[in-house]
Amino acid sequence: MFENTYLPDVIEFKNVCQSYYDPKRKQNNVVIKDMNLLIEDKPGQGQFVVILGKSGCGKSTILRHIAGLQQPTSGEILINGKPRTRDFKASMIFQRYSSFPWLTVYGNVEFGLKLTQAPEKERKERVTKMIETVGLTGHENKYPSELSGGQQQRVAIARSLLCNAHVLLVDEPFSALDIKTRLGMQEFLRSLWMTMDNITVIMVTHDIPEAVYLADEVWVMGANPGRIIDRIPINLPMERSKDIKRSQAFIDYVYQLEDRLYEN
Repeated sequence: MFENTYLPDVIEFKNVCQSYYDPKRKQNNVVIKDMNLLIEDKPGQGQFVVILGKSGCGKSTILRHIAGLQQPTSGEILINGKPRTRDFKASMIFQRYSSFPWLTVYGNVEFGLKLTQAPEKERKERVTKMIETVGLTGHENKYPSELSGGQQQRVAIARSLLCNAHVLLVDEPFSALDIKTRLGMQEFLRSLWMTMDNITVIMVTHDIPEAVYLADEVWVMGANPGRIIDRIPINLPMERSKDIKRSQAFIDYVYQLEDRLYEN
């Protein structure tokens, strides 16, 4: 399942474990055990990997490990074939809207670039282009409270892409959206990834059809303790629309993933 091919490595977990001490039970609670995971780069395309599993299996913990927000209890995390260092930065989009309420759309998207002290002219060019890319042209001077949920997540995506253009970590960003907006954001995120240059996206979701629609590969997690139990390539056309959800191939992948989750 984890055979290393000729493709460049992006992220690799080697026997990663995560446990927490439970003072009431006076023992360690093992959340993730012997996690082995390998995400490779497809030149000129990148990767869109979705991690699927039930609540509490450690999906979000994996994202925090990659982002450097949490250190594993044991094991090794490699980035581009080398041990993970503090210099590596991955952008992360959370379930809850993460815009600064006192900043406009423009100010939120620009925020990361200002921290890097990028020249004002460069910031303006890049921010304007990114706002256009995520479909928010005309909303630059609005505040988050004036935006819909889907628009607020577009702001978060735009800011994240400007901060780091190589790895994007996405933790159930559409869970709070109504179904119509959620479906629209799925199409948006997939089409945006198609237009970006060689980005690796790693997304966590509970939604099986969402995983099949977005992913090139789906990693299925088991629980108690958390571990990868299957790696399923999604061999659907790169260009996807809602019509593909009615295809027999799409439906077969949904059933296959349902079966794997029920088995565990």
